[in-house]
Amino acid sequence: MPRRTFSLEDFEVGRPLGKGKFGNVYLARERRSGFLVALKVLFKSQVEQEGVEHQLRREIEIQAHLRHPNVLRLYNYFHDRRRVFLILEFAPRGELYKELQRCRRLDATRTATLMEELADALLYCHGRKVIHRDIKPENLLLGLKGELKIADFGWSVHAPSLRRRTLCGTLDYLPPEMVEGGGHDEKVDLWCLGVLCYELLAGHPPFESPSAADTYRRIT
Repeated sequence: MPRRTFSLEDFEVGRPLGKGKFGNVYLARERRSGFLVALKVLFKSQVEQEGVEHQLRREIEIQAHLRHPNVLRLYNYFHDRRRVFLILEFAPRGELYKELQRCRRLDATRTATLMEELADALLYCHGRKVIHRDIKPENLLLGLKGELKIADFGWSVHAPSLRRRTLCGTLDYLPPEMVEGGGHDEKVDLWCLGVLCYELLAGHPPFESPSAADTYRRIT
């Protein structure tokens, strides 16, 4: 996709691909090139209301600089008075979560392929001092041939020292060091890789419990 300044008029906006907390994602075609993209539309008022402007800026800055076949590309972004638009790579087969819902569990060969792709992408990110911190089926998309794409870098961080203390991520995927309130590094992503592998094969996460307190206990 050409690098230039964009506005909404540059796109034909099609069907919705997904809905998030701060806006929606749509299939769109760049008029000049005919290039298909996913256009993520975020409402500034909601972003400001939740106080996550810094998180959004960080997501854009980090994802825009990553180049790996298993990391979803962020091509560019633009904004108007009310909205911020992220121009993202279109992953035709959607969320891994939806495939898991449909199939209930994946076979060993398919799981091994996805784990290899995810591990390779995480090694790439960690080599650039980027920790994703929210690896889960909802944040992993599938390309045209079923290849995995890491998406949603909203909780990611560029940490040159690879040490952080913020509690983030998703309950079933939280590593022990986060549950216990200690510092963490890039190994939190590797913990999530293991949890994901279990969920893909078994059809449910390994520490799933009726209450959050029980889940915390099982993790630690």
